[in-house]
Amino acid sequence: MLPKVYKLMFWFSISLVVLSIIAVGVFGLKLGVDFKGGSVLELSFNKRPDIVQIQKVLTPKIGDVELSSEGDAGLIVRAHELTEVQHQDALTALTAAFPSAGLQEKQFSSVGPVLGNELKQKSIIAILLVLFFVILYIAFVFRKIGRTTSPWAMGLAAIIALVHDVSIPVGVFAVLGHFYGIEITGVFVAAALTILGYSVSDTVVIFDRVRENIIRGGSKAQFGALVHRSVMQTLARSLNTVFTVLLSLFAIYFFGGESIKYFSLALIIGIFLGAYSSIFVAAPLLVWWTKQG
Repeated sequence: MLPKVYKLMFWFSISLVVLSIIAVGVFGLKLGVDFKGGSVLELSFNKRPDIVQIQKVLTPKIGDVELSSEGDAGLIVRAHELTEVQHQDALTALTAAFPSAGLQEKQFSSVGPVLGNELKQKSIIAILLVLFFVILYIAFVFRKIGRTTSPWAMGLAAIIALVHDVSIPVGVFAVLGHFYGIEITGVFVAAALTILGYSVSDTVVIFDRVRENIIRGGSKAQFGALVHRSVMQTLARSLNTVFTVLLSLFAIYFFGGESIKYFSLALIIGIFLGAYSSIFVAAPLLVWWTKQG
């Protein structure tokens, strides 16, 4: 039987997932240009003018815009899909309005709504395919332990842990998008796929130790104690790995550029959850399904 802490932390995890779903339902996700279409213009200045003044210059030229600062001298302009004429008009207007600001264009990108919808669909498909192949992989790798537990139970437990690891960051970004204007972009999808890969790796490490302990003589009646022993045997490795990765991600978050700041934030949340869910989500589910089987 598993210690009571597993049950407490499991239901705490379920509560976080429910809160994340509520946050997405209430606030929605603030999708970036990558998904809904539009244009992004990245600018830098020797001395950046007041953002309100910049908005007053740009609005008559290209319509409603969303401005966000990037460091002390950078600026990101988000707008509807701009033509090349509108793009050049915006640069000309800014140069004329702020001749001593030292305006430089770093990047201009434009995505049509059709391409944005296509990217959205492909992102969802990519995540679903990862989940599907994970369950097949785990069921295949652990196929020889059927006398004590089911490899399909391991696969399903891993999948639920992965859903947990992705849904909570999505909920966090729904809140950030509502209150701070943080957008979901293609970079977030890359972070989600990275989280899935890391999380399943951590889960497989624990399940592999479970398999070794089963081979050494584990029984179904003592399966909870066997899983707990397996977790404790791999705990130091998991914590050391997570701590090392998080150090790097915190460095990127605090000292990296604005464009990867929220990519690293998503990874910080997801990778911590990946280690957490392997212990407090996947392991209790595996024990429960084994007892029910």
